[in-house]
Amino acid sequence: MDILLLVVAAVVSIEVLGEVSGFGAETFTWTFVLALTFMIPYGLIFAETGGAFTEEGGVYVWTRMAFGRVTAAIAALLTWVTQPVWVGGAMAFVAVETWSAYVSPIEAGSVWDYIFKLGFIWITVSSAIISLKHGKWLPSLGAICKLGFLIFFLAVTMIYGFMHGFNGLTLGDFTPSLGGFLGLTPLLLFSFLGFESGNSAAGEMKNPAKDVPVSIARTSLLAAGSYLLPVLAILLVVPLDQITGIGGLFGAVEQVFSIFGSAAPVMLAIAAIVFCFVLVSQGGAWMIISDRMQAMAAADGSFFGGFFGRFHPTLGTPMRVNTLSGVVATVFMLVAMQLSGSNGSIFGVVLTISISTFLLSYLIAIPAVVRLRTKFPDVPRPFRVPVSNAGFKILGGICFGWIVLGSWVAVFPGTLEYVFGVEYSFEDTWGVTQGEFEFFALGTLAVILALGVVGYIRGRRVRSGQILDQGLERLAAKADDEVQRAVPEVQA
Repeated sequence: MDILLLVVAAVVSIEVLGEVSGFGAETFTWTFVLALTFMIPYGLIFAETGGAFTEEGGVYVWTRMAFGRVTAAIAALLTWVTQPVWVGGAMAFVAVETWSAYVSPIEAGSVWDYIFKLGFIWITVSSAIISLKHGKWLPSLGAICKLGFLIFFLAVTMIYGFMHGFNGLTLGDFTPSLGGFLGLTPLLLFSFLGFESGNSAAGEMKNPAKDVPVSIARTSLLAAGSYLLPVLAILLVVPLDQITGIGGLFGAVEQVFSIFGSAAPVMLAIAAIVFCFVLVSQGGAWMIISDRMQAMAAADGSFFGGFFGRFHPTLGTPMRVNTLSGVVATVFMLVAMQLSGSNGSIFGVVLTISISTFLLSYLIAIPAVVRLRTKFPDVPRPFRVPVSNAGFKILGGICFGWIVLGSWVAVFPGTLEYVFGVEYSFEDTWGVTQGEFEFFALGTLAVILALGVVGYIRGRRVRSGQILDQGLERLAAKADDEVQRAVPEVQA
């Protein structure tokens, strides 16, 4: 149950519901398509791998076993850096916007705006610093609140619909389009990725070989329902032209909560507080997961000389990486605050940048998982996908193809629309110019690459020490063999 709640808290991203709903009824169609063609094969291949390779560190360890330390260092860095960028540049913005609209007004750019966002960031970091035994309660409670929030919202939506009527959606509204496909693919992939993330803390699980595959299966089903049903509810009660990325979900909540009459403002305030708590717990869950993976990379000599690879002797948490995550999130929040445009446009831009780094990590992780199937065939697999190695490669290839498409669209939005002749206005879509977007997106990737290169160079001392230790072990083993061969001669 702890694993299930931790992964639900991390992966089910209700803050993107408004963003995806902005594409209209075809959102439901494409969500269903990706659930079938991406989430199922992805869940299968990672469930097998997560149950077979249960070392602390998750994707970093798998990639290192498949392709070596350098490739693993890149995969871990992209996965880890996504979380502070996302927490500081996207989640903090949607939280303060929700709080300001429904609890207490906060002027954008004011001192209180900065204080709120800084508090949001460092609460998530603190939940990852304290021991997992106690820190797990924040994401666990957040997961329960998240599911409760969605169930309550769906129930109230049904009541509202019977009282006031629903939007008139026809089958034609659900017809998929190329523009919707290109716009939704990165968002939906981001929403469906991360079910294997619990393996980053596998060393602290009681029976990861048994529990990880089961948790991935259960979380996948919960995630599919948690996206399909709320998206449909939003489309049924909110006019399409009123759905915005940062406020789409609460636009629907505000609409249906009108059934409470004079108590509606109080109910909205309570819902907003719960929503902000859910976002904090979601950020905390990802910090717990991704920081452990990056700490294992550092301990292995892939990130700044092992300094960040130390776990606190009492708390058992990677406090130095946790703190670094808080610093990166703070810096990214301050940079994002300098972007021109509304909180809504900033949220959309930074969310897309977070999506790009996360998707790029899977361009490495998915081939690594496929490689492990053939490279280590004798490793026991409590759950095994009932296909041959060729079939396993096909499943991985399907997932890889989706990730390639999503990564390109996230980093270079509008380019494929131009190629295929789809009408597309960049500034109307993003609220910033294409030059500003690409400068921010490519600049972020360049900084991450520079951080990775410097971190790997600085890890040389740790790697040299490991090579020396391995050499000494081999010499000791060789000497022991020579002694064993000499014993009969001495006795003779």
